Amino acid sequence: MLPTSSGQIHGNGSLNMRDAARHTAGAKRYKYLRRLLNFKLMDFEFAVWQMLYLFTSPQKVYRNFHYRKQTKDQWARDDPAFLVLLAIWLCVSTIGFGLVLDMGFVETLKLLLWVVFIDCIAVGLLISTLMWFITNRYLMKHPNRDYDVEWGYAFDVHLNAFYPLLVILHFLQLFFINHLVVISADWFLGYFVGNTLWLIAIGYYIYITFLGYNALPFLKNTVVLLYPFALLGLLYILSISLGWNFTKGLCWFYKHRVQ
Repeated sequence: MLPTSSGQIHGNGSLNMRDAARHTAGAKRYKYLRRLLNFKLMDFEFAVWQMLYLFTSPQKVYRNFHYRKQTKDQWARDDPAFLVLLAIWLCVSTIGFGLVLDMGFVETLKLLLWVVFIDCIAVGLLISTLMWFITNRYLMKHPNRDYDVEWGYAFDVHLNAFYPLLVILHFLQLFFINHLVVISADWFLGYFVGNTLWLIAIGYYIYITFLGYNALPFLKNTVVLLYPFALLGLLYILSISLGWNFTKGLCWFYKHRVQ
């Protein structure tokens, strides 16, 4: 039996004024930012558990989001530990890319700033806002009811889906660019291994995104979020047939953007 929220609830199902104030978006945002500035308030052990299970059993991660809704009356994370660890992963892997691509200190720093502020934050905000709009506009079972997809939850879904993609493309792939199978070279085994890593990484992103919105009981037809798999599979087959090398393109793009 899970504990329930301690706020008093009136007969019509609404929180009283004092408890409702604690559950406003502003109050939740303030609590999140306050914890972001104090490492002692973050549960890094639990964040690491989530990162491990995003690879092995992502359903368990979203089951925890259900528990948070029942106990704290919000779907989105109230602990920024996951975001902090993700940022560390992003910085370390980007520095690794700089080393693998023989970039200097200034070029690596430029790449790091681009990846953090553009690829991660700006693109993440854009995707989260787009998914927040689509789910609230088109996938709600009862649009007139008193619930909706929280923007913070949409952002959390993006972060959950982005983490495996980051590990596969920004960490594991580093060991193949210049060593083992040289996937940045124009030969079949190279772009086969590289494009397969891209297939797995983007497939993880699509699947974990689907799980995130499928976990919300007030959404319908969330299976449409799996439709991009068809396009992904077609693009993969075309890339192998035509010799497209996504990793080589990524390396060229990283070098070009810092010049």
